[in-house]
Amino acid sequence: MRVTIPSPLLSYTNRREVAAIGATLADVLRDLDRQFPGIRFRMVDEQDRLRPHMRVFLDADEMRDPSAALDASRTLHIVQALSGG
Repeated sequence: MRVTIPSPLLSYTNRREVAAIGATLADVLRDLDRQFPGIRFRMVDEQDRLRPHMRVFLDADEMRDPSAALDASRTLHIVQALSGG
């Protein structure tokens, strides 16, 4: 599955697009962490929920449930909200 990486996480991957495998969103995030250690913690909290500032889209469909099944022919887009003042 193709996964697009937001700018704040490029320090882990050094690429805007990577490949990952998994039947569910949780599986894909674990595979990303296997390939790029530490990246999952930036996206998922200690209760295995997506952090509030993270958004994940399967093509244009937002995903909030880590156990949601994925279609590997689609693209997973990780989006990180920026804040500050």
